[in-house]
Amino acid sequence: MSNEIQMVSQASVQAGKHAADLTEFDFNAPAELFPSRSKKGRGRVTYKRFDTAAEALRFAVEDMPGLALLGAYLESEETRFGRQEILSLYESAAYPLMRRATPIDSHPRNPTRKPLD
Repeated sequence: MSNEIQMVSQASVQAGKHAADLTEFDFNAPAELFPSRSKKGRGRVTYKRFDTAAEALRFAVEDMPGLALLGAYLESEETRFGRQEILSLYESAAYPLMRRATPIDSHPRNPTRKPLD
């Protein structure tokens, strides 16, 4: 088997494992949020630790500026979750917290959304 085929096969297996991780995600586990690095120093969001992953997800989607979420990742139980996984977990039926009603220009899939007041 060529290296290219092996790499594609490994990526497929890893993607399958990662999808399973989302269905088995523990929203009550402690989590850390690592926002993307911003060249603008003003209003910058920095590393945060949360008692629960659900609180970290809420903060990432509802309170972080949209551009900070683009390169951000959440780490919980030694697994990293990028922007797409953060949004998927927040929008999942298993998410345990009340979601804040969001105006259309603040929707989490809008990378330029403004933080909610």
